[in-house]
Amino acid sequence: MARFIAKRVIATGAVLAAGSLMLTACGSSKIDGNTGAAPDASQTVNTAGPDAALVAMLPADLKAKGTLTVATDSTYAPDEFKDASGAVVGMDVDLGNAILAKLGLKADWQSADFGSIIGGITAKKYDLSLSSFTDTKEREKQIDMVQYFNAGEAIAVLSGNPDKIGGTAADLCGIKVAVQNNTTESAEIAQTINPACLKAGKKIIPGGGDKFDAQTDATTALIAKRDQAMMADSPVIDYAVKQSNGALQKIGSNYNNAPYGIVVPKGSPLAGAIQGALKDLIKDGTYTQILTKWGVASGALTADQIVLNGATS
Repeated sequence: MARFIAKRVIATGAVLAAGSLMLTACGSSKIDGNTGAAPDASQTVNTAGPDAALVAMLPADLKAKGTLTVATDSTYAPDEFKDASGAVVGMDVDLGNAILAKLGLKADWQSADFGSIIGGITAKKYDLSLSSFTDTKEREKQIDMVQYFNAGEAIAVLSGNPDKIGGTAADLCGIKVAVQNNTTESAEIAQTINPACLKAGKKIIPGGGDKFDAQTDATTALIAKRDQAMMADSPVIDYAVKQSNGALQKIGSNYNNAPYGIVVPKGSPLAGAIQGALKDLIKDGTYTQILTKWGVASGALTADQIVLNGATS
């Protein structure tokens, strides 16, 4: 998958007011009184204790630190977003907490602009990141990535598809498309879709897409009819459609499937420990439990697919 600055999945926030559906842009996924919960967000998950062999892999400074700083762009439900209380929640959050528990550590989740996270890792501002990053060879030049989940890209439109947009990226020529900045999808528009539109003698996606720093704002723009379509990672699109009270629909099939990677500093022994923890969580059922809780079990990887720096493009 050609995810260059790729990202993840959305936080939507729709409220029914004065007979019209509007999406909030405050970073939470509050929808019509619902806190943006997953299909079963109240479900608890296993809390297995530390694995001594994995703890032994950690450097002394991380053991002494006890709590690691984990960066995430909390506008991308159901992977990572803020609930009604302002707490960062989601699939990545549950998974990150379970991984660190296996290592005898805790997480201090910090919301960050998606485009700044890798720089924050290399600058040692953050210890690691779970934020729906697609693993790419370009990213692997700066940081290490432990693959943990498989996602594709997808397209959403207003319910009923009033503009009769086809279900593929090739059908978006001349269409106003909402997209989050610094994502796979924004790169795809600039590097693949618009050049192909020009080659075919068609209009390009205006402005290279209607770009937003937060995925919540991209979703808001589509529901408000500022845009005609939205591109995002498949879990994000699926979640946005479910949470939109019928305002949105998905068109076409998922495409460009590729693994997400947990981001750690280049050469850090934390990568191997995380890899081992993930395999433990798959074996004891916690991994499947978390993905099922957030309605994204279709993206599960097997233990032998939990690899380090496995990007193919």
